[in-house]
Amino acid sequence: MLLSEADLQAIWLTLKLAFVVTLLLLLLSTPLALWLASTRSRWKAVVSSVVALPLVLPPTVLGFYLLVAMGPEGPVGQLTQSLGLGTLPFTFSGLVIGSMLYSLPFVVQPIHNALEALGRRPGEVAATLRAGPWDRFWHVTLPLCRPGFLTAAVLGFAHTVGEFGVVLMIGGSIPGETRVISVQIYDHVEALEYSRAHGLSLLMIAFSFVVLFSLYSLNRRQGRPGRQPDKPNQTGEAGPPDKGGPF
Repeated sequence: MLLSEADLQAIWLTLKLAFVVTLLLLLLSTPLALWLASTRSRWKAVVSSVVALPLVLPPTVLGFYLLVAMGPEGPVGQLTQSLGLGTLPFTFSGLVIGSMLYSLPFVVQPIHNALEALGRRPGEVAATLRAGPWDRFWHVTLPLCRPGFLTAAVLGFAHTVGEFGVVLMIGGSIPGETRVISVQIYDHVEALEYSRAHGLSLLMIAFSFVVLFSLYSLNRRQGRPGRQPDKPNQTGEAGPPDKGGPF
């Protein structure tokens, strides 16, 4: 079944949303994951729990409170109105914020795991060669943890593409503005247009399979992100990998 113009518009909007959200999440999640991998603060457990909340919260709960917070009477809504930006619900910008919060753990956790597996030793060795923090990150940490960053990008993108509850609560179903693929499928089902719903649903199934197959192939080829072989200790036996952050 050929896709309609509305279907193509929903696909384009979904890909645009996923690209923007993934890019912003990588910029936000990298320093957060670096802090989580290196800190010994008592706040680490609290921050980790907050980051992981979207994994267990129903999407409608997160969407509801975001809708209240960004509405005309909410703190975020009052701030954006005072800045002359209007309110964020039922706009593309609102979808970006909601999607970032909902997909946050899918980007932070792979990067965090890769950084913890890497340990402190590579950064310490680079520091003895007078490499600064930026040099250590760009030339040591990032190359060694590249599989973790790739996994984070793939999971963040795929999870954003498949969102439904949060985007429906925050964005509704405005063509060309907030109607993404998942909402378009929902609208087709409500209108009893099952053949059109089948077409988009099969497209999503194929996309999900390709993403998971690529991810598993990458992990099998690269091994665990950031993992280094155990180094022998003084007795000549392999010792455990270093713990702690990359710096």
